[in-house]
Amino acid sequence: MIIEILKAILFGIVEGITEWLPISSTGHLILLDEFVRLDVTAGFYEMFQVVIQLGAIGAVLVLFFHKLNPFSSKKGEIQKKQTWELWAKVVVAVIPSAVLGLLLDDWMDAHLYNYLVVAIALIVYGVAFIIVERQNRGLAPRISDVHEIDYRTALLIGAFQCLSLIPGTSRSGSTILGGILLGVSRPAAAEFSFFLAIPTMLGASALKLVKYLLEGMIPTGTEIAVLITGCVVSFIVSLLVIRALMEYVRKRSFSAFGVYRIVLGALVIGYFLMKI
Repeated sequence: MIIEILKAILFGIVEGITEWLPISSTGHLILLDEFVRLDVTAGFYEMFQVVIQLGAIGAVLVLFFHKLNPFSSKKGEIQKKQTWELWAKVVVAVIPSAVLGLLLDDWMDAHLYNYLVVAIALIVYGVAFIIVERQNRGLAPRISDVHEIDYRTALLIGAFQCLSLIPGTSRSGSTILGGILLGVSRPAAAEFSFFLAIPTMLGASALKLVKYLLEGMIPTGTEIAVLITGCVVSFIVSLLVIRALMEYVRKRSFSAFGVYRIVLGALVIGYFLMKI
């Protein structure tokens, strides 16, 4: 059991880092599973790699609690109204991926969760980040604060989030990239991406957990410990990563992440070709 807990800590670290950086958490977990196998059932692991995101969500709620809390006594009526409107925009933005996710969940699990899809997505969106950053260099964003995002822009950012249904794409990467293309500043796009993650990841986790239980599966004591450990570690790591990322995007572009994605994608393809 101790060995499995140590593996769960590693999975939690990877989830906490990659969930918020535009490099794909799901893609990294799929690749990590190639080298570090948890001694759990296939059904549990399928659920685990999604539900572990709950720890990461908790970090967003802690770090942005005041900004997301419409009932705060420290806010005036105008600020409370802005907070309710922000939540409404988040709900609007989550609709496209929620609909597609429900319709295609089983199909994607069966056909897209493999190294080749992950590698191609890493490379394609790595190139996209570099191109978009170069095209937008020196351009002043039309939206510099998350509260300035209107409903149309929110919905379009939500449409970009649908791209993240493909493993290796990155949920944060697709929404931040979409925001930048729509004229949103990197810090505002990153913040909105974090907020959009709350209902998106809660919904995805609930869907996986319900399907797991409806299939009559019951986790063992070790599996429960693995899930709890993974969530706790991803929560702690996410607290650090989100703070660091917000500081990073205020000063630098995402081009470095684009290069990382391209290199990693090429290494993944090379590694698996060598195994053939």
